[in-house]
Amino acid sequence: MHRYRTHNCGELSEKNENVRVKISGWVHRKRDHGSLLFVDLRDHYGLTQCVIDTSDSAFSIVESLRNESVVTITGLVKKRSDETVNNNLKTGQIEVLIEEIIVQSEAEMLPLQVNSDDDAGEETRLRYRYLDLRRTRPHNNIVLRSKIIQSIRNRMIEQGFSEFQTPILTASSPEGARDFLVPARLHPGKFYALPQAPQQFKQLIMMAGFEKYFQIAPCFRDEDSRADRSPGEFYQLDLEMSFVEQEDVFATVEPVIAGVFEEFSGKKIDLNFEHISYADSMLKYGNDKPDLRIPIEIADVTDIFRGSDFSIFAKNIEKGAVVRAIPGPKCGSRAIADRMNSWAQSEGAAGLGYIIYSNEEAKGPVAKALGQKKSNEIKSKLSLEDGDAAFFSCAFEKEASSLAGRARVRIGTEQELIDETVFKFCWIVDFPMFEKDELTGKIEFSHNPFSMPQGGMEALNTKDPLEIKAWQYDLVCNGVELSSGAIRNHLPEVMYRAFEIAGYGPEVVDEKFPAMINAFKFGAPPHGGIAPGIDRIVMLIAQEPNIREIILFPMNGKAEDIMMSAPSLVDEKQLNELHIRKTSSSQKIS
Repeated sequence: MHRYRTHNCGELSEKNENVRVKISGWVHRKRDHGSLLFVDLRDHYGLTQCVIDTSDSAFSIVESLRNESVVTITGLVKKRSDETVNNNLKTGQIEVLIEEIIVQSEAEMLPLQVNSDDDAGEETRLRYRYLDLRRTRPHNNIVLRSKIIQSIRNRMIEQGFSEFQTPILTASSPEGARDFLVPARLHPGKFYALPQAPQQFKQLIMMAGFEKYFQIAPCFRDEDSRADRSPGEFYQLDLEMSFVEQEDVFATVEPVIAGVFEEFSGKKIDLNFEHISYADSMLKYGNDKPDLRIPIEIADVTDIFRGSDFSIFAKNIEKGAVVRAIPGPKCGSRAIADRMNSWAQSEGAAGLGYIIYSNEEAKGPVAKALGQKKSNEIKSKLSLEDGDAAFFSCAFEKEASSLAGRARVRIGTEQELIDETVFKFCWIVDFPMFEKDELTGKIEFSHNPFSMPQGGMEALNTKDPLEIKAWQYDLVCNGVELSSGAIRNHLPEVMYRAFEIAGYGPEVVDEKFPAMINAFKFGAPPHGGIAPGIDRIVMLIAQEPNIREIILFPMNGKAEDIMMSAPSLVDEKQLNELHIRKTSSSQKIS
């Protein structure tokens, strides 16, 4: 018989009755029933109930064990009586009569309860993450993550993609977030950077003649954490294809993403990946990551308020403001309207105007000033009925859209309008190539600087930069951005011109992107790609509200690994080898 096990803790059943077995695992829970002591033994595969009588010589050993001690149990499999069968357990038809128990490792008092769903708090859970991961929910999340990645990998290979690994130590590149820098010991004063994404490398793979590339790529960005963003590092399905247009990328990605959600989520999958322009998304949903499960669309009602007797809005419109109207199904009460107004103020806005529709009459201060005719025009435009309300956000366009978008989500949530049984996807397309910095007035890239502008060189030379669209796209699911991608620019003259518009001369392009610009000069195929975020995919499928729950060893919100005490100080010898000198916090580094 094997030293540790003949079976795992998830596979014994009635067919094993009267078979002598050996199982190993952790003591999950003990229950004292007087003359009998029950032990639930747990391993990676499941849980098996074991039982021992007080008269047995091993009883004292079992009785003294703390939860989470590791033991090996040898015993006889017996069928449970009908009244003690546990149909919620894979092994619930049987139990093991303990004949021998060997303690492999004793556990000390636990800092958190493994056999409980009680949350011990973030600091304790992360400090003892290896214990936290023994708990059912976190353990299952990590197993789910592994299965999802394997499924994605298989689906990509089935479509003819080859998996390549790109460098981790590379050059610093201005790609939006802060780099993590690594000092180069052999090159004093110089630094490597950890890649924010394999962007340039995957394009260079296309230059090298490999037409379909992918990898499950680690990416590193020194940015703050959020519920859907891990600080420091994350993983993405990075892919690139040659000789493709935007629709070819969509046709490749949709079956992979929809297939994985269908395989693992247990929810309905809406296979209609709707295409929404960036401009329409900002207008109708108030952001570029709309949750299409909410049956509400925002409308522009600026013209209705322009020159009206509702002077607050009318005066702001003269100064360049816009008015966005948000439908409020079943929100036609003063209590709800006041609650929404208070919420808007808590969000930093001056407030949220409203009209209540009741008994074929528009009510409230806005309706009184605006008049019944214009109020009913809004009712018709928003397809509202009696018992509904309209809410209004008035500000400059960006601010008005943002508040309206958040109000839309709040209404959808409070009024229980969100269909929680379905995943709805959409592509956001036609992003602007450039945008103007609100503080400096400078023209800068709005998305990815390596994207191909719609209209190519002609558009760059003849159009207002703020009117140029790019072949850029985002994939969104239930209000969560899963991915960004683009059809890339592959022409050196287009790259130089695009960067010139953003204020960078050819010398900057040559210095910052030498490999890319040089590769373009030796025959570059048209190409495009995308990079869906693995962490967010798993988070959605696992129905977890925080990305920390689906990462094996996550950092806390301050980008600290408190389990491993990282980041940590290093000794003077290491710093000297790297030609780094420590300064006090008050000293300026020269």
